[in-house]
Amino acid sequence: MTQRAKINTDGAEPDDTEPGSPAPTTPAIDAGAELDPVHPMTLPPPAGRHTGLTAAEVAEHVARGEVNDVPVRSSRSAAEIVRANVFTRFNAIIGVLWVIMFFVAPIQDTLFGFVIIANTGIGIIQELRAKKTLDGLAVIGEARPTVRRDGVPAEISTSAIVLGDLIELGPGDKVVVDGVVAEADSLEIDESLLTGEADPVLKRPGDPVMSGSFVVVGGGAFQATKVGRDAYAARLAEEASRFTLVDSELRNGISTILKYVTWMMIPTAIGLILSQLVVKQNDFKNSIARTVGGIVPMIPEGLVLLTSVAFAIGVIRLGRLKVLVQELPAIEGLARVDVVCLDKTGTLTEGGMDVSELRPLGGADESYVRKVLGAIGESDPRPNASLQAIIDAYQGERGRWPVAAALPFSSVRKYSGAAFEESDEGADGGATGNSGGLSRWLLGAPDVLLPAGDPALAEVDHLNRQGMRVLLLARVGTDASADGADLGSPEAASGAEATALVVLEQRLRPDAAETLTYFADQDVAAKVISGDNAVSVGAVAGKLGLSGAEQTVDARHLPAEREGMAEALDAGAVFGRVTPQQKRDMVGALQSRGHTVAMTGDGVNDVLALKDADIGVSMGSGSEATRAVAQIVLLNNSFATLPSVVAEGRRVIGNITRVATLFLTKTVYSVLLAILVACFQVEYPFLPRHLTLLSTLTIGIPAFFLALAPNKERAQPHFVRRVMRYAVPSGVIAAVATFTTYLLARHSYTGPDSLGAETSAATLTLFLVSMWVLAIVARPYTWWRICLVLSMGAAFLVVLAVPALQHFFALKLVGTTVPWAAVGIAVVASVALELCWRWVGRRFPAA
Repeated sequence: MTQRAKINTDGAEPDDTEPGSPAPTTPAIDAGAELDPVHPMTLPPPAGRHTGLTAAEVAEHVARGEVNDVPVRSSRSAAEIVRANVFTRFNAIIGVLWVIMFFVAPIQDTLFGFVIIANTGIGIIQELRAKKTLDGLAVIGEARPTVRRDGVPAEISTSAIVLGDLIELGPGDKVVVDGVVAEADSLEIDESLLTGEADPVLKRPGDPVMSGSFVVVGGGAFQATKVGRDAYAARLAEEASRFTLVDSELRNGISTILKYVTWMMIPTAIGLILSQLVVKQNDFKNSIARTVGGIVPMIPEGLVLLTSVAFAIGVIRLGRLKVLVQELPAIEGLARVDVVCLDKTGTLTEGGMDVSELRPLGGADESYVRKVLGAIGESDPRPNASLQAIIDAYQGERGRWPVAAALPFSSVRKYSGAAFEESDEGADGGATGNSGGLSRWLLGAPDVLLPAGDPALAEVDHLNRQGMRVLLLARVGTDASADGADLGSPEAASGAEATALVVLEQRLRPDAAETLTYFADQDVAAKVISGDNAVSVGAVAGKLGLSGAEQTVDARHLPAEREGMAEALDAGAVFGRVTPQQKRDMVGALQSRGHTVAMTGDGVNDVLALKDADIGVSMGSGSEATRAVAQIVLLNNSFATLPSVVAEGRRVIGNITRVATLFLTKTVYSVLLAILVACFQVEYPFLPRHLTLLSTLTIGIPAFFLALAPNKERAQPHFVRRVMRYAVPSGVIAAVATFTTYLLARHSYTGPDSLGAETSAATLTLFLVSMWVLAIVARPYTWWRICLVLSMGAAFLVVLAVPALQHFFALKLVGTTVPWAAVGIAVVASVALELCWRWVGRRFPAA
C-alpha cells in the first residue's frame, strides 16, 4: 500500500507535532503507483530542485479530471439570482392574489401583478449586471500562482493547477491547494486563519501545507496533493459564498421589519376577509376584489427589490472605478466606519523607494559596502520594496561571492541578513573590507539592531524626522569559521557592528493628502500603524497633513492589555514599529471601545488585522493573502478611491432609509384601514386599481429615483428605529384622514353608484396625504426632487381630468362639497404630519 503524508484539515496542528517543529518526513513512493481516487495521493519530491510535471503528465491528470476546477465565485450564479428574486414569500402571496383577481375582476384590477413582474425583472437585470462586473474584476484580481513544469516556472490560473503540480512560494503568496513542501528556504507559513495559531510555522521538506494559509517569510515550493473541491479552503468556500449580505444592518433591519409585517398582516387580512365576505354579504366578486385591494398594499413588496438594486448599482459604479467588492455589506460597512487604520507603505506612500544616500560608519570603505549591499540584494530571490531599491542602486557593483546563508526579512524581527564566502579580490581587511573567508551581515531597522544610546541613532533620528526611511547595514562577528546559520538569533543581532546607513526616500502618493482631509472632514479618525520607525512614519504623515502626526508612539512601548492599548490608540494618531500581531490587537482594542474599524494594507504583515477589522481594504498590487481576506480590493491601487466607496455606502444607507419610510407608511395605513373597516362593518373603500395607482405615483416611481440619487448624509445606526419612528405616525395619520373622508362621503352620497363616489373621495385624500409624506421624505430639495414630486401630482391630475383614465381607474369626483372636504381633511392631515415629524425628531432621536 502506498504511504501518504498525513494532512490535517480540521484546523488542528498536523499530526502531534508542535507548531514550528518538523513533521515526519514523507517516505518515497513507487513512481508507477496508481492514484487513489478516494484519498488523493501525496507525491513527495525527490531531493534537490524538482523540475515539476512534464507536459505529458499534466495532460494525463487533466484527462483523469484531477484539476483544480473550483470556480472563482465573486457572485451568485445567474440561476441563484433569478431564484432569489422570483421565489420570495411576498411574491408567492401576491401571485396567488393575482391569479384570483383574473377570475373575479377586470384587467385594471390585476395591474399590481404586472408591476411585481416588472420590479422582479428590474431586480434580476441589475443583479446580473452587477455579477458581470464582479466576475470581470475578480479575474483581474485573481491570484496567479507560479507553477514549475518541465523545469520552467510560469504563472497560471488557479483553475489550471493539476494534482502533483509543483507550486512556488514567496512572501505574501497564498497556498491555493493542499500539498506537501518540496523545497524550503527559511519558509515560514501563517496558518492562523485556519487553526487560530498566532505564530508562523517553520516548514521543512515533507511538511504538509493547507490551502488558505500564506507565506510570511522565506520561500520554497510545494507539491499539490489535493485539488479542486478536496482542498481545505475549497470546502470552506462552498460553505460560505462571497456574495452575501451577512452582518448587514440594513438587510437585517429590513428582514426584522418584514417579519413583523407578516405577523401583523395575517390576522388583519383574516378580519378583512370575514368582514367583506360574511358580514356584509355583498356581491361576491366585488367583495373578493375589495378584499384583495386591502391585502395587497400591506405588503412592502418593493422594499427588498430596491435594496438589492441599490447594492447592485453600487457594485457597478464602483466597478467602473476598478474597485472589487468581494462582500456586498462592505459597501454599507465602510460608510459606517469611524476609525480607519492605515498602513504607511503602499497606502500613504507608493510601493517603490529610491536610495538617496549611503553613509558609511566607522571608517568603512564605501566601495566595499556597495558590494556587500549588492550581494545581499542578490541573495534574496523575492526582495521587498526596500531591498529592491538597494538592488536597483547597487546591482552593478555587487560582490560576486557564493551565498553561505540567507535570512529573509521578517516584519517581526525587522531585519534580514546573508552570509558570504568572500574571495580576497577587492578586499583590504579590517573595517574597510574582508581578508577572505566568511562574512555575515544584517540589514534592517537601526533602533532594533543597535543598543540604545549608540551614536549612530542620533544621526538616524535626524533622518527620520525628514521622513526618510533608514536601514542599517551591520556586520555580525568576525569568526571566519562560523557557518552563518545563526543569523536570525538574538545573539547575532546584539553583537552586530554598525557599518553603514542606507537612506531611502519614500514616494508619497499624490492623492493621499486629499483623502486624509476627506476622512477628517467626515469625522473619521485616521490611525497610521506601520512597522517602520515611528518618527519617520510621523514625518510622512505630517507632510500629508494628518492631524496629530507630531505625537508619534513607538508600539514597543504600548500596554499589552486591551484597555490600556485602547486608551493609547484613542489619544494617538501615528504608531511605529508595530508587529503584525500588534496590528491585530490594535484593531480589537479599537473595536472594544465601540468603534467600527476599517483597515487598509497591502503586505503580508497586514493580513491578520485585515481579517479582524470590520472592513478590510487591500491594494490590488498587494500580496495574494492580503487580497484574499479583504472585503474590498482597490485594483487601481489608488487610496483616493476610498471616498467613492464611502459615498456609495452612504447613498445606499441614506436612500434606503428614505424609501423604507414610504413603503412602511403604506403598510401601516393599509393595516389600520383594514382594521377600521372590520370594526365599523363597512365596505373596503378601495379596489386594487386605486391602490396600484397611488402606490405607483407616491411610492414606486419616486422611490426608484430616490434610492439611486446621490446622498452624502453620514450613516446613522439603528435602521429599524429610524424608519419606524416616522412610518408608524405617518401611516396612522394617513389612515385616520382617509377613513374620515370615507365616512363623510358615505353620509353624503346615496344611490346605487354611491360607493364609487365614496371611493373617489377617499382616494383623493389618501393621495394628497401620501404626496405630503413623499414631499417630506424628498428633503432637502433639489431641482430634480421638486420636479419629481410635482410630476407625480400632475400625473394624478391627468387621471382625474381624462375621461378614459377616469373610467379605467374608476375615479370620478362627484359634486364639489365632498371633494373639497376631502382636500381640507388632507391639508389638516399634512399639517399634522409636519408637526409630528418635527416632534418625533426631537423626542425620539435615532442615535
